[in-house]
Amino acid sequence: MKPSFYNDLSIPVIAAPMFLISGPELVIACCKSGVVGTFPALNHRSTEGFEQWIVQIKEELEKFEKETGKKAAPFGVNLIVHATNMRVQADLAVCVKHKVPIIITSLGAVPELVDTIHSYGGLVYHDVIKKRHAEKASEAGVDGLILVAAGAGGHAGTLHPIPLINEIRKFFKKTILLSGCLSSGNDIASALQMGADFAYMGTRFINVTESNASEDYKQMIIDSSAEDIVYTAAVSGVHGSFLRPSLEAMGITEEQWSKSKKVDFGSELDAAKAEAQAWKTIWSAGQGVTTINNVQSTDLLVSQLKDEFKSSIKKQESLLEIFK
Repeated sequence: MKPSFYNDLSIPVIAAPMFLISGPELVIACCKSGVVGTFPALNHRSTEGFEQWIVQIKEELEKFEKETGKKAAPFGVNLIVHATNMRVQADLAVCVKHKVPIIITSLGAVPELVDTIHSYGGLVYHDVIKKRHAEKASEAGVDGLILVAAGAGGHAGTLHPIPLINEIRKFFKKTILLSGCLSSGNDIASALQMGADFAYMGTRFINVTESNASEDYKQMIIDSSAEDIVYTAAVSGVHGSFLRPSLEAMGITEEQWSKSKKVDFGSELDAAKAEAQAWKTIWSAGQGVTTINNVQSTDLLVSQLKDEFKSSIKKQESLLEIFK
């Protein structure tokens, strides 16, 4: 099931909310280009600052629509719904106040939160890595599921996208977003062929001029291939995908990242007390790095993705003439 804004987009893409990477500049650029831009509420250190970001995004998009006569894509906010997030209720109140169109929930699908967002017409998409999590989220009444498949950046899953989609489509008839190794327009078309409604792209949007990633981070993505992505719990205690060179630069050996135990970084990097600090130094990315070879503006990237997407669809159509 596709949301009402689906036909207004340039391409069926949602730029994922990336920890420390996604800010208002990236969100605004995405929405102006016709793809959904999102960011984590916790990317700002305070709820007050988080609200200022939302106001900035809304004002910029309203100005864009007034000046161009074009409709911007909606934006979204990622909320960590977990007992350890002391800000969740305050941040949720801000989202309700400003009627944020899309809320992406992680680490907990709570019916009360879903009902709160629905009260003003907002949509709730929840990220999952396995069927059991998807079933719980479906019971909570979410509008869509983000299927984080093997090879994705961040806290990725381990399942191949085809069986993951097929399993969840058996009981979930609403919107499905697919995440994992999607970096080109052809990949977007493939996601739709597999049964997704949206391609959920994170790593590809690290290497745009509007992202908050450092130049060294972006260059490491350009220089890396799929084999340079390490899936390990050594950084945060939860398995995630990280760039091998950034692990090695912090002195983390293959022996350490092969274990499930979180590395104690000691006084050099106080990651044991502040995971955020670790993620500033040890960089996450998905296996989709293998096709990323530049840094460009979001507008140019979306234009490129759209051309590739349309070309891929046309190639698929041509097969109908062969296999009638």
